Amino acid sequence: MLEKCQSAKERWGGVSELIDRWLQERQDLLGLFVALPQKELGDDVVEMLRSFSQILVDYASSWHFGVYEHLLAEADEFNDGGIELAKDLDPKIRATTDTILNFNDQYSEVLVLKVQDVVHLSERLSVLGEALAERFELEDQLIERLHTAHKNRI
Repeated sequence: MLEKCQSAKERWGGVSELIDRWLQERQDLLGLFVALPQKELGDDVVEMLRSFSQILVDYASSWHFGVYEHLLAEADEFNDGGIELAKDLDPKIRATTDTILNFNDQYSEVLVLKVQDVVHLSERLSVLGEALAERFELEDQLIERLHTAHKNRI
């Protein structure tokens, strides 16, 4: 039994650290998201927009190719219905990923912002904000169900 507990701790103990780092990425992302519309127009806005786009894609990638995979493996190990929740929520999270990638496609390579771009940027930031809010809620549901519920068993 002790061996099994040790094995579980070795397998899943690092997931908390992974999630903590990823949640810090989320905070950084939110900080830029809130700061971006407050910036005065100028060259630094373009650079901030490009940086924000990159962080946005990195955040989504970290979820899909890191956190989510670990959560699924943990859910499979504990076999307590978490896999079904993940299968239910995954398409909704992927839809927000599409919104993120669309935003990135539009703004990651911007060199100059024109007046018409600024109007569109405001609208697209609004759409992105709604998608991020939904995504954060869905991600948090999965973390709660697929990891936090198992913390005491690890």
